[in-house]
Amino acid sequence: MSGRSSAAGDARSTTHLRGRAFEALRTHPVTAGFSVLIVLAGLAFGTLRGAHPLRISVSPAGLGEGRWWTPLTALLVPDSVIELVLTLALAIIGLGYAERLLGSLRSAVAFIVTGVLGMLAGVGVQTLSMTEGAAWARISGPVLDPAVGVVGATMVASALAPVLWRRRIRLLGFSALIMFTLYSGDVDSVYRLCAATIGLVLGAVLARGRTRRPWHGSSYGEVRTLVAAIVAVTGIGPLVVLLTGRGIGPLSPLVQGLRGAGVDALLARCGDDLTNRCTVGLVGGFGPLLMSLVPLVLTVVAAVGLRAGRRAGLLLAVAVNLVLAALTAVSIGSDDLRHPAELTAIDRAFPGFAVVAILVPLAVCALLVITRRRFAVRAEHGAGTRLAVVALLAAGVLGVADVVLLVSSDVDLGVAALDALRRFLPAGFTHARIAERIGGVGNIARQVIGPLFWGVFTAAMLRLLRAPVAGAGNVDDESYRALLRVHSGTLGFLGTWDGNRHWITPDGRGGIAYRLVSGFAITVGDPVGADPDAVVRGFADFCDRQGWSPVLYSVHDSTLLTAQALGWRHMPVAEETVVPLDRFSLDGKAWAKVRQPYRRADRDGLHAEWTRWVDLTPGMSAQLDALSEQWIAEKALPEMGFTLGGIEELKDPETALMIAVGPQGELQAVTSWLPVHDRGELVGWTLDFMRRADGSMPGVMEFLLASAALRMKADGLAFMSLSGAPLAQTADPDAAAGESQDMLGLLTWLGGVLEPAYGFRSLLSFKAKFHPDRHALHMAYPDPAQLPAIGMALGRAYLPHVTTAEYLALARTLRA
Repeated sequence: MSGRSSAAGDARSTTHLRGRAFEALRTHPVTAGFSVLIVLAGLAFGTLRGAHPLRISVSPAGLGEGRWWTPLTALLVPDSVIELVLTLALAIIGLGYAERLLGSLRSAVAFIVTGVLGMLAGVGVQTLSMTEGAAWARISGPVLDPAVGVVGATMVASALAPVLWRRRIRLLGFSALIMFTLYSGDVDSVYRLCAATIGLVLGAVLARGRTRRPWHGSSYGEVRTLVAAIVAVTGIGPLVVLLTGRGIGPLSPLVQGLRGAGVDALLARCGDDLTNRCTVGLVGGFGPLLMSLVPLVLTVVAAVGLRAGRRAGLLLAVAVNLVLAALTAVSIGSDDLRHPAELTAIDRAFPGFAVVAILVPLAVCALLVITRRRFAVRAEHGAGTRLAVVALLAAGVLGVADVVLLVSSDVDLGVAALDALRRFLPAGFTHARIAERIGGVGNIARQVIGPLFWGVFTAAMLRLLRAPVAGAGNVDDESYRALLRVHSGTLGFLGTWDGNRHWITPDGRGGIAYRLVSGFAITVGDPVGADPDAVVRGFADFCDRQGWSPVLYSVHDSTLLTAQALGWRHMPVAEETVVPLDRFSLDGKAWAKVRQPYRRADRDGLHAEWTRWVDLTPGMSAQLDALSEQWIAEKALPEMGFTLGGIEELKDPETALMIAVGPQGELQAVTSWLPVHDRGELVGWTLDFMRRADGSMPGVMEFLLASAALRMKADGLAFMSLSGAPLAQTADPDAAAGESQDMLGLLTWLGGVLEPAYGFRSLLSFKAKFHPDRHALHMAYPDPAQLPAIGMALGRAYLPHVTTAEYLALARTLRA
C-alpha cells in the first residue's frame, strides 16, 4: 500500500513539475525561444566547437566591408561554450524578468533594438578608440555576444520595475559593467555597456507618462547590502584580470603593477603581438601573484563586514581603498607604471586613465563616508586591541625573518630592513630590486612572507567581524524570555528585539526591557514577571545608581499606578485596541466591513496560512523580504523602529506569521503576531508587522486579521491585541496635568502633522472595524523638567539613524 502511495506521490510531483515547466514556457515564450535559438545557432555555426565565422560577427572592419547584417546576427550566436552557459543564465534571469514586466512582444523588440544599437554604438566607440591608439580597440577581434541584447532589454524593463528592484538592477548592473570595461577591457564589455546605456534611455521613454513612485530610501539592511555589493564589485574587475591574465582595459596596467609583471616583460615576450593568447599568464612568481590578491581578499572581507553593519568593515574598506589610491598615485608619479614603451605600445591615453584609477577607490571611500551611519555596529571592548596585537606580532616576526635571510646573504642591514617593509606591499608598486643573491629555499621563503602576514591579518579581521557586539553585556535574553512565559502583558515580547537591554530583579522573578538613549532608560512596555510593582521600584533604583533617568513608556494603567505612587508625572502616548475573541464574529450587520473582504478572498482564490519564518519555503521568504523592502523603498520617509518591528523581528522563532497567498502562489500580504502569556499559559497574540504587496486584493488586511481571529478563537485563546497606534490616542487631555498637558497638546498636533506620512490615525480607524476594547498607553517620568529632552530621546529611539536627506524627504511629504 505504501509503495503504491509513494509511486502516486512521485507521479503527482512529476506532473506538477511538468505543469510548472509548461506554464513557464507559456508565460515566457521569448526567453524560452531565445535560449533554444542560441544553442542551435552555436551548433550550426560551429562556435561551440571553436569556430568564429567572420560573416556573422560584428566589427568595424566587417561593417566597413559591407556586412550590414552583423549587428543582428552577432546577437544570436554565442562564441564559446562558456559564453553560452553564462548567457543562458543571464537570459533566464534578466530576459525572463524583462518579459514579465514588458510582455513578450515588447521584450523581443527591446532585445533587438538595444542589441543592434548597442553593437553599432560599440563599433563607433571602438573605431574612435582605434584612432587614438587604444590597445583594447586594436587587438580585440570580431564579436559574437547575445548577452549584449539581454543586458539592454533588462535595463529597458528596469524602468517599469518596482522602485526597489529598479535601484538594484541599475546600481549593481552598471557597477559590474563599468568595472569589467575598465579592467578587462574586452570589446564585448564595451558593447554591453553601450547597450545598457541605450536601454536606460529607452526605458525612460517607455515609462514616460506613467505614474511612478521614485525611490526615497531603504531599510538599513538594504543600504548595507547595496554598499557591500558595490565594494565587492570593485574587486571583480581586477580579480578577472589577475586570474585570467586577459586584461587589456585602460586600468589593466595597474593590475600588472599589482602582480609585479611589468610592461617590459610584456613587450619582451609579445612585441607587437598584443593578443590575449600572448599576454596570458605573465605573472612574476607565485609570491607576487598571491600578494596581488591581497587587496581583493581584503575588499571581500570588508564587504562581509559591511553587510553585517560592522564599523570594522567600514574602516577596513576605507583603508584598503585609500591605500590603493595612494600607492597608485605614488607609482604613477614615479613613472613605475608609466614606462615610455608602455605609453606608446599599449595605450597612448593611459595617463588620463591613470587619474581614473585613482578616482575609483576614492569614489568608493566617498560612498562609505556618506553612508557611515548605517555601519555603527561595534565589536565588544578589546576586540580591536586583539586584532592590533596579532597583526603587529605577525609583522614583527616575519619582518625579522626576512632581514635575517638577507643579511645572511651579505645584503646591507639598512637595505634589508627597507626590503622587509616592502614584503608587505604588492610587488608592482615598489622599486624593490634586491640583487639576485638568494635562491632555492630562501627565495621561496621570502615570497611567502607577505602572503603569510596578510593571511594571518585576514583571519584576525574575520574574527573581529564575528566578535560579540559592544554593549550586549546587559542583554539577558534567555532570562527575559523565561519571565515572559510567567506574565508578559500584551507588549512584553517587544523587549526581545535587538537594541534593547534587560534588567532582571535580584531574585530573578521579574524584569523589564529598556533602551538607553542619551542618558534616558526608556522602557519597552510593562514589566514582566510575577511582581511588576517590585520591578518598577527596583528599576528606578538601578537607573539612579547608573546616573540614568528612567522613563516608563507604553505602559498600562496597572504600571501607571506604581509610577504615581512614586510621585512621577504621566501622560497618554498611544491607544491599544484589544479584541475579546468571545465576541468576535463574522455574522451580523456590525461585522459587514470584515465579512465582505473575507468572503471575497475565498472567491478570488486567496488563502491564509499561519506559519513562522523558519517554516517558510525559500521562495516565500524571498517574496516576503522583497515585499517589505518594496514597501520601504516607495516611502519618502525614514524607517521607524523601537516599538515598531521590521523584517528582522519576523525571524524570531516565537513570532507567528499570518500570510495571504494568492491563487498563483504569490504573497499578497503578511502580518506578524507576538505571543502573550499569563501564568505560564498562552492567552493571546499581539499584532506587530503589517504590510501588503502592490496590486493585492482590496481588503486583504481585513481578511488576514479575521483569519487570525478565527484561528485564535478556535484555539481557545482569550483575546487578540491589535497593538498600539502611536500619536493616535483618543484619551481625554485631562488625563495629563500641568506641563504634561502642553506636551500632550504637542503630540496631538504632531500626530495630525505626521498623519499624511505614517497614517497612525488611519490605522486606528482601520482597527475600529473589529470593535475592540480601547486601553490607554501611558508614559511616566520622574522629572518634569526633562520632558523636552525625553521627547528628543524618544525621537532618537524611533529614528536612531535618520539623516538630513531623510528629514528633508519627510518635510517634502508633509508639505505635499
